[in-house]
Amino acid sequence: MAPRICGTSTTLASLDACLQTSSRLAAHATRSFSLTCRNEKITKGRYEMVKWIKEKATNNFDKNHPTYLGPHVDQPFPSNPLFRSQSVLSESMKNRIYTQVMDHGVAMKAVSEEMQVDVRRVAAVVRLKELENHWKLEGKKFATPYAKAVMKMLPQSKWAQGDMNIPHEPINDIPVHKLSMQQLFVPVSESRHFTREDAAKAFHEGLLSADKRSPQRELIEIERQAAEEGGDRATSIEEFRKEAQEAEEEYAAELARKSELEDARVKKQQKGRFQFRIKRYNSENVGKYGRARDTTGWRYGQALQDRKRGMVKIPTSVP
Repeated sequence: MAPRICGTSTTLASLDACLQTSSRLAAHATRSFSLTCRNEKITKGRYEMVKWIKEKATNNFDKNHPTYLGPHVDQPFPSNPLFRSQSVLSESMKNRIYTQVMDHGVAMKAVSEEMQVDVRRVAAVVRLKELENHWKLEGKKFATPYAKAVMKMLPQSKWAQGDMNIPHEPINDIPVHKLSMQQLFVPVSESRHFTREDAAKAFHEGLLSADKRSPQRELIEIERQAAEEGGDRATSIEEFRKEAQEAEEEYAAELARKSELEDARVKKQQKGRFQFRIKRYNSENVGKYGRARDTTGWRYGQALQDRKRGMVKIPTSVP
């Protein structure tokens, strides 16, 4: 077999490869390296950071609460003095709230007054703790290390029985109503006793006063009686707790009674994994104008008032 002769393209490719290799070797041999020493000095910011760590951070570090870089205790960002870190409920405080409400049956208003936590937050803690216990029974996993790490970065409110505890938050704050943000000049005689009821009516006829919109108006009455009549505040607080307990028990009994009546009206039939619920219904009970809300097909037929042309569709009164 005759020997194979390389083509022109193969020869040119090999020559190009040789030229590139030789040029790289020549550049590597003639390349100059920098002999300048690296900068041994540190920047001003790094110097101040090291100084702060040695002088202040070691002495001010406390495992009980987070240590922020700002000049104030609750200022985490030194360059933003307007942002302040708010305290959150500690885990022990949440457990005590749940134990007082669910295990001991204490009224939520009484727990709110005792621990100085808003009654809405007390209800939220109870619901979340109940959900947590339900998840534990189901065997779900919790991100406990992550939760502990986040809690270490936030200031926590703690509560101890019999100690002078710092209130977590105001428990009688009310949201500012839009109608009360207007500026009014109401002439009032000097002999007239201008109350919060009069102030609410001056803004709007249907606006409730601050006392009635308060989540715990009973505490306002206690403070007013203590200021005007000079009564014993401790005795008034005990009476408030008893009244709150009785009111909550009555409300729970009313809910249980309504639930029993509703269950008695419904006939349940179990068929395998399905449950049929049968309830008697009177289709003739359509209300005065034939458009009762609990009537079958009340959305159809004659249009409602708010669907008619020219009717006012915005609220005209404030609760």
